[in-house]
Amino acid sequence: MPVTSEATTTWNGSLMEGSGNVAFSSSNLGTFPINWKARSEGSDTTTTPEELIAAAHSSCFSMALSNALADNGTPPERVNTTASVTFKPGVGITGSHLNVNASVPGLTPEQFQEIAEGAKTGCPVSQALSGIDITLEATLA
Repeated sequence: MPVTSEATTTWNGSLMEGSGNVAFSSSNLGTFPINWKARSEGSDTTTTPEELIAAAHSSCFSMALSNALADNGTPPERVNTTASVTFKPGVGITGSHLNVNASVPGLTPEQFQEIAEGAKTGCPVSQALSGIDITLEATLA
């Protein structure tokens, strides 16, 4: 059975001077502020569409990798993934870099790299982002 997830954004004003908020239907965390300045210049206090994509990519990849490792007979003790999504104003989203560090008993670094590459390819968010460059850095703890 398909599952649909939702987020709602309210935007006020023009692109350059305006601002808005995004909220997730599954969360009681409230709304997250968004604006063009944060998106085009970066911010430690305001989210961006790219940060939201990074959250989706890192969580999806972590689940795909955990599943692939379990299918290999080497379930992970821990998987820690950071996704870094790059946005260039006037160009768009240009890439996502996955940096994963995991504790997986019984695997060599080479085996881990191979399984991680497969998870990167098989991750549904990676597939949705197939129009951009996706890179991977995978290390064992």
